[in-house]
Amino acid sequence: MNNSTSAPGVYANGNDNKKFKGDRPPCSPSRVLHLRKIPNDVTEAEVISLGLPFGRVTNLLILKGKSQAFLEMASEEAAVTMVNYYTPVTPHLRSQPVYIQYSNHRELKTDNLPNQARAQAALQAISAAQPGSLALSGAPTNEGTVLSGQSPVLRIIIENLFYPVTLEVLHQIFSKFGTVLKIITFTKNNQFQALLQYADPVNAHYARMALDGQNIYNACCTLRIDFSKLTSLNVKYNNDKSRDFTRLDLPTGDGQPSLEPPMAAAFGAPGIISSPYAGAAGFGPAIGFPQATGLSVSAVPGALGPLAIASSAVTGRMTIPGAGGIPGNSVLLVTNLNPDLITPHGLFILFGVYGDVHRVKIMFNKKENALVQMADANQAQLAMNHLSGQRLYGKVLRATLSKHQAVQLPREGQEDQGLTKDFSNSPLHRFKKPGSKNFQNIFPPSATLHLSNIPPSVTVDDLKNLFTDAGCSVKAFKFFQKDRKMALIQLGSVEEAIQALVELHNHDLGENHHLRVSFSKSTI
Repeated sequence: MNNSTSAPGVYANGNDNKKFKGDRPPCSPSRVLHLRKIPNDVTEAEVISLGLPFGRVTNLLILKGKSQAFLEMASEEAAVTMVNYYTPVTPHLRSQPVYIQYSNHRELKTDNLPNQARAQAALQAISAAQPGSLALSGAPTNEGTVLSGQSPVLRIIIENLFYPVTLEVLHQIFSKFGTVLKIITFTKNNQFQALLQYADPVNAHYARMALDGQNIYNACCTLRIDFSKLTSLNVKYNNDKSRDFTRLDLPTGDGQPSLEPPMAAAFGAPGIISSPYAGAAGFGPAIGFPQATGLSVSAVPGALGPLAIASSAVTGRMTIPGAGGIPGNSVLLVTNLNPDLITPHGLFILFGVYGDVHRVKIMFNKKENALVQMADANQAQLAMNHLSGQRLYGKVLRATLSKHQAVQLPREGQEDQGLTKDFSNSPLHRFKKPGSKNFQNIFPPSATLHLSNIPPSVTVDDLKNLFTDAGCSVKAFKFFQKDRKMALIQLGSVEEAIQALVELHNHDLGENHHLRVSFSKSTI
């Protein structure tokens, strides 16, 4: 089988022409991705759907005879995010696993190829529907015109409701497309419905495009999605019917149970979902129903397959079957850490991006494992969804819900070597204030970091040198035009950015300013 470079009629800017033999050494990042083992009957739209959550898809070439395809993203960063996302968990098309790697090509030139009309038509149809496609390419976009008047609120109706669908399940599915701020669920005309508000109409747009018509579980619980006329939701109570993720201080309402128990209803009820289903296009396979280990994988013939909810499968991260994590728990078990470099403080800073970390315990006898206790179950879920499968200090870390309900501090005189730390009163918590802006700036790890609290005397070179000295390669840098206290810095990889955030958040820049570092959704 030939490698990407020997595809007939594809030519790229000055690259080699090696034959493909098994797993070749990985190419350097490119905005062109090479997909292998794609099903013969796959459609152009299905292949494009793999790239959509990560940014604009600018070109596509499918080589059906070779079961291969090339997907060109608008930016290298979008391609890198996509590869990092699908590395820990394999995407599926038509319930078949598909393999993604960087191509040797830097761009796809398909102008003169026969059979390219369908791909172009599919791309045009999707880009017409896409709101300026997140403006990743730096090209002028029509984002303003498409989005004027478009709401960040989606109205969701669930048809064929054979299994209970909880607010938690909806949050997991829709979080894949951006930060979900609020959800309200209700029954109307004997149908289970929900209103869901994103931080940004662009995310609502993507979610609707990707999810409308999909099944949550096999052959049932079908999502029907439209834009709501409302532009903002007013949530009064945080319970199993409604939730404002930016206001953790809301009451639960008239003796309503708080949100934790419904997770058990969704995942633990006897006889409900009894097999891990194949993932839908762009969704990882589900692993992790407590009573469902080792059963065969089934999918609806001809459909994209259900969305496969496992306790964290929707975000493409795998939970360990039978690990016995407690739904609604705020303690995470973090495994496969680098025992030589990890510290309680490092875990506190990293997991603190997604919630307030109260305690961290690195295992005394097995230092590649740690327990991280978050302020609440929602923050634990958020941290698990965003960080499991990311690389830190050369190792792919895994996070799952722990069996423990709390991290115990060592007793007086007990040997601990400083491996257990209580951070509950730390001044570095990002989410102390209810309704804090930080709740709206929660993004997945990315190669671009947002820097703030920069004193006036600090220059571009000072900041570049700071990151270079920490072992990072700086690809781009820019101060915010309106506010020189803030800047964006783009590093060589997501892994470098994670490491830089761990090591440089709260770094003393002098003049009583400590650098604040977070992941950005923007590119430079």
